[in-house]
Amino acid sequence: MRELGPVAWPPAPIKTARLVLREPEARDRATFIELLASPEVHTYLGGPRPHDELEREMPVVPERWPGSFVVDLDGAMIGQILLRRATEHRRPAAVGKADLGYLLLPRAWGFGYASEACAAALDWFDGVLPGEPVVLATQTANVGSMRLAAKLGFTEVERFQAWGAEQWLGVRSPVTPSA
Repeated sequence: MRELGPVAWPPAPIKTARLVLREPEARDRATFIELLASPEVHTYLGGPRPHDELEREMPVVPERWPGSFVVDLDGAMIGQILLRRATEHRRPAAVGKADLGYLLLPRAWGFGYASEACAAALDWFDGVLPGEPVVLATQTANVGSMRLAAKLGFTEVERFQAWGAEQWLGVRSPVTPSA
């Protein structure tokens, strides 16, 4: 994965009805560790990383690069939205396109935060890199992620086997700026 391209970073915080998408800060470190060590969060992502390993390796300000947004609810991090360039994707249809990923803490599941945050990140993306498609990959067993992909406008490109499970790859066609 590599940077998105010619985008000004960090953007001003992106505000939705309930959330703020912002650049990661030092105060988010403990939540990043919790997110990456969570067995529930990583059920469909190859499993969690060991907590002690994350404590040793996590920088003071984690995940600080263009396309990495903290999802903030009432001043506290509840998750992360990732937009990055899929330069080494396993599927040719995804290579070089922007790839959307997201992680939310289990206590934030079921409230529509993922949908709200991903939609806001995609709106931002459409504004800074208009005309570019975005891909999203998930395991077909991850029913919630499949529903979210459809809600966000992703359509299936293909299904394939990887990491011991059936995977789904969708694309969201670029939003064409109106004249």
